[in-house]
Amino acid sequence: MTTLARTLARSRRRERFLASAYLTAREFVVDAGFGFEIDWQDTRDFCRIVERDFLQEAAWVVLAAGMADSVVRRVFGDVSEAFLGWRSALDIAVHQEQCIERAERTFRNKRKLRAIAFIAESVAAVGFDAFKEQLETDGPAALRDLAFIGPVTCFHLAKNIGMDVVKPDRHLMRAAAAARVNDPTELCHAIAGVTGDRLATVDLVFWRYGALRRDFEVLFAAV
Repeated sequence: MTTLARTLARSRRRERFLASAYLTAREFVVDAGFGFEIDWQDTRDFCRIVERDFLQEAAWVVLAAGMADSVVRRVFGDVSEAFLGWRSALDIAVHQEQCIERAERTFRNKRKLRAIAFIAESVAAVGFDAFKEQLETDGPAALRDLAFIGPVTCFHLAKNIGMDVVKPDRHLMRAAAAARVNDPTELCHAIAGVTGDRLATVDLVFWRYGALRRDFEVLFAAV
């Protein structure tokens, strides 16, 4: 066997080991009652995203920054109602003070609520169709111009609106370190190549697994 052939064989074995660890994590997540999250991520389609979807997901990401998703779930219905059910960026921009005032009755972080209004203003300023075209051209980086959206949360929002990308958050960074790969994108690409799952779905599984457990080192011990 040539050196190249041996290198390729080792690479394939490693990818299979990584995929095995991922499938173990996926089974754990499903058994823990979070299979619906995997199904949701699998069905996100950027082409089908409309203005209401985008505003809702952007608001979720802003509220969720630094907070447990369970906390956001408890308040999101009331916040959504306060922001006019996300029906229109222009309507929210025009009535933003009233929206913020109503939302603040449930969610006290006015800075985040103001950021949601600023995002609606940004979308309304160019129109959603033009805004979406820019996202399609520039990808997650275009989202960093929005209020309260940073270098990690731009990938969170991109995933939630159907882009097939990887979010380099602390759980994924821990997973990559445990698997001894360079970064979360490399990890998810290796697994997606074996399993056929979307990058965003692999990301979601590891994120939820990391939220539920801390033993990525054990998960990847055989790798």
